[in-house]
Amino acid sequence: MKRRRLLALPAAVALAAGCAPDPPTGLRDRHLVLGTGNATGVFYQLGGAYADVITTHLAGYEAIVAPTAGSADNLLRMARGDVDIALTFADVAADAVRGRGTFADGPRPLRALAVAYHGYTHLVVRADAGIRSPADLRGKRVSTGTVNSGTEFLALRLIRAAGLDPDRDIRRSSLSLSATTRGLAGGTLDATFWSGGLPTVGITELMGAKAKMRFLPLDGLVPELDRLYPETYGTGKIPASAYGLPGDIPTVTVGNLVVVEADMPEQLAHDLTALIFTYRQELVDGHPEWGSADRQAAARTGVVPLHPGAQRFYDKG
Repeated sequence: MKRRRLLALPAAVALAAGCAPDPPTGLRDRHLVLGTGNATGVFYQLGGAYADVITTHLAGYEAIVAPTAGSADNLLRMARGDVDIALTFADVAADAVRGRGTFADGPRPLRALAVAYHGYTHLVVRADAGIRSPADLRGKRVSTGTVNSGTEFLALRLIRAAGLDPDRDIRRSSLSLSATTRGLAGGTLDATFWSGGLPTVGITELMGAKAKMRFLPLDGLVPELDRLYPETYGTGKIPASAYGLPGDIPTVTVGNLVVVEADMPEQLAHDLTALIFTYRQELVDGHPEWGSADRQAAARTGVVPLHPGAQRFYDKG
């Protein structure tokens, strides 16, 4: 935690009986910055709920939400010491701990607190754009999400899995979710990828636009994704009820992690993990995807090892 030294709170001032004691003198100036995502995306809402819980229930700390470009941006900010806790896609975090792709300058010392939920990949197209499958994106105007976002990371992999070159075969834009939805509604874009929880506010708003939109299934790309990136992605369905669709949409899913750096004090990491389950309903009130935080599944963080403090929490059963 390069930004500032955050000393672990003694166990006596950790979580207790649903209410935190008064913080010891001088500790309230300690802030935890949460790297989230686009302001109209799920990461931002999830991070806001988590920040509220931290500030309310973890004595001595105040949490601040930082809107960012998303997953990879959060991890790059963490490496610079600007972020203490990051929300990130599991595939992006795997590249970070392995020192690949965006993180080719060296492995990052990341540790996970939990799998918060699984994100669903949306491929939304204008109904009048003549796009019936991912291969039909050739020559089309496509937003792949903000630079260094988890959406961009996965979108580029999906485009390649469809047999297209994202730099030559499509007219690609790297736009925020709000700019993307304006472009689709206004006719300056034909399609967009978005990966996130359900529902995503920006996508909900887009479905209310005058221009008709269509969701395309992505499950047909899973075999190629599995070949290129084994044991990284899953499958799921965007339920019709999420956006008032005529039917469920089969798609690609990816785990979404809460991560910190390896040098976070063990007690602090333990308490941050405990908050996710002790105050689950407060988190769900901020966004329903927090309800997906099953204690057993949350500990299965894949390539990214659990922080020892988080491991201690899960070991208690």
